[in-house]
Amino acid sequence: MNTFIAFTKKEWLETIRSGKLVILTVLFLLFGVMNPAIAKLTPWMMELMSESLSGTGLIVTQIQVDALVSWTQFFKNIPIALIAFILIYSGIFTREYQSGTLVLVLTKGLSRSKAVLAKTALMLAVWSFCYWLCFGVTYGYNMYFWDNGIARSLLAAVGCWWLFGIWIISLTVFFSTVFENTAGVLAGTGGTALAAYVLGIFPLVKEYTPTNLLNASILLTGATEPAAYGKAVVLTVVLSAGAIGGGIALMNRRHI
Repeated sequence: MNTFIAFTKKEWLETIRSGKLVILTVLFLLFGVMNPAIAKLTPWMMELMSESLSGTGLIVTQIQVDALVSWTQFFKNIPIALIAFILIYSGIFTREYQSGTLVLVLTKGLSRSKAVLAKTALMLAVWSFCYWLCFGVTYGYNMYFWDNGIARSLLAAVGCWWLFGIWIISLTVFFSTVFENTAGVLAGTGGTALAAYVLGIFPLVKEYTPTNLLNASILLTGATEPAAYGKAVVLTVVLSAGAIGGGIALMNRRHI
């Protein structure tokens, strides 16, 4: 247990010293501010466009902006933030393979399963902190400028996207125990997500796929109810746990 705690502390210190936590915090904070800012500036931008388009015969009508516009922007920006997160953490295992530092830790008594769990817990904690920070900033600004009450099932919608991020992280952990280079981890994670997206095209399996959670933003308008994503939520949790468990099993058999 002492070695697990020591290794976890090492991972946190490395995240702080390497600047990863600062970069991600600033990035997610920036997106949190941008969501309401873009919504607030939309009427002004449309007014500028109306002046330039007036000569072409096109008429731009006045835009009504509310909290829904800002939350729509939130769901447009969070995929970019998730991609940046995965790019930064895709080498969390592979760099240790190449440097040999993981071997040193394992020889000091830390089990391979605990090493995987410690790194996974770190990624999940950082993702949760940054994601909900972005949500909190957007929520605060929306509450100041407009009324968040217009967004129905808001927590369910943002919760679906948070869970999707956990699934992507679990894939990153799994493929980090399969490949020795970052390119392989990114290809495996991206390829699996793309395959799930393609499967989601078929009506029979759409409601089960993790990528169905990406459509949760329609909950804000009341077009559907949170229960419609229940099957996708359950399967995503199972697949995430399975990916992490599979990563532990592969790491235990891996030659380092």
